[in-house]
Amino acid sequence: MIFQHLNQFVFIYIRFIEMIGVLMRIFSFSLVSWMGPESPFMFVWIFNTIDAILLSWCSILKKDNAYTLLNLFWIMVGIVGIARACDCSVATISSFIAPLIQQVVALLR
Repeated sequence: MIFQHLNQFVFIYIRFIEMIGVLMRIFSFSLVSWMGPESPFMFVWIFNTIDAILLSWCSILKKDNAYTLLNLFWIMVGIVGIARACDCSVATISSFIAPLIQQVVALLR
C-alpha cells in the first residue's frame, strides 16, 4: 500500500525527480573528473547509487525497459563500488545483491 502512494507521488513529479537524478549523476561524475584520486569515493558511490535508484524508479513507472536496465546496472555497480570502498567481502556483496535482483525481477513483471 505504501508503494502505491510512493509510486503516485513519483509519477506526479516524475519530470522533476528525473531532473534531480540526472543532476546528481552529472555532479558525481564531475566531482571525480575534477578531483581525480582525491575524490571522496565513498560519497560518490553512495550519491551515484541514489541517483540510479531515482532514475530506475522513474523508468520503471514509465515502462522504459532500456533505461530501467541501464539504471539497474548502475545500482549494481554502485553497490559493488560501495562494498569495495568499505572493504566488504564478496560473500557480503553477493548476499545483498541476490535478493535485490529478485525484487527487481518482480518489479519488471
